[in-house]
Amino acid sequence: MSQRLTIGCHLSTSGGYEQMGKTALDIDATTFAFFTRNPRGGNAKPVDPEDAWALTAIMEEHAFGKLVAHAPYTMNLCSAKHETIDFARRAMRGDLERMEYLPGNYYNFHPGSHVKQGVDRGIELICEGLNEVLVPGQATIVLLETMAGKGSEVGRTFEEIARIIDGTRHDELLGVCLDTCHVSDGGYDIAGDLDGVLDEFDRVIGLERLRALHLNDSKNPCGAHKDRHEKIGLGHLGLDCFAAIVRDRRLRDLPMILETPQDLDGYAAEIAQLRALSEGCDG
Repeated sequence: MSQRLTIGCHLSTSGGYEQMGKTALDIDATTFAFFTRNPRGGNAKPVDPEDAWALTAIMEEHAFGKLVAHAPYTMNLCSAKHETIDFARRAMRGDLERMEYLPGNYYNFHPGSHVKQGVDRGIELICEGLNEVLVPGQATIVLLETMAGKGSEVGRTFEEIARIIDGTRHDELLGVCLDTCHVSDGGYDIAGDLDGVLDEFDRVIGLERLRALHLNDSKNPCGAHKDRHEKIGLGHLGLDCFAAIVRDRRLRDLPMILETPQDLDGYAAEIAQLRALSEGCDG
């Protein structure tokens, strides 16, 4: 039998790291996500080492899984503007330095939007940025998030994700975060054929690269390329899809982050719901 689900949601950093750990315990979460800086960009707050150590102690005492920190939405490694690329590289470098205070966790980011430069140029720029920023021996694995294909987003297909990994020198520092809303909106029918989608992921990228999940239902049907999250079970993916995910032996031990339109009470309810659905898994 597999271990208890490692599941949580995005939490506010306003009270500091230790407070996020306490909030996670209040909602029965054993992981969580947090923005490394304002999600719309800007400077990051300095890390208080004692605060980081206090969170680490909570995580160890209560058997937390890995955290899935999130880069700001404005970080675009493949922008057409030099100043935007420069900010993205500086922000990622700074974020990864701060993540060393919480060693052994994940840093998730949206690959970027090529802004009419074309996918090939976008991938080239993303690889250049990662090659500049990633440092051998760093304690944080960087996760490429699967995208819905809205606008000129890069990472809408498994092939695009694989090309980024292949073009990065220190690919041992890269993994993938699969967002359920995004992959469905991107055209992968996880609600109707979860096994087929995971087999395709394994063929193109390799399941060993899959390190985390964003659990979101979708307001739009498969292939819509719109990226609008819905509460678990209330969208086009449906509750059966999430039951299959939390029971799947290939997925159920990964950290799972809810990004549904909920408040803390709503997240607590979804965490309890998904824990209940996971029971009866045959491992």
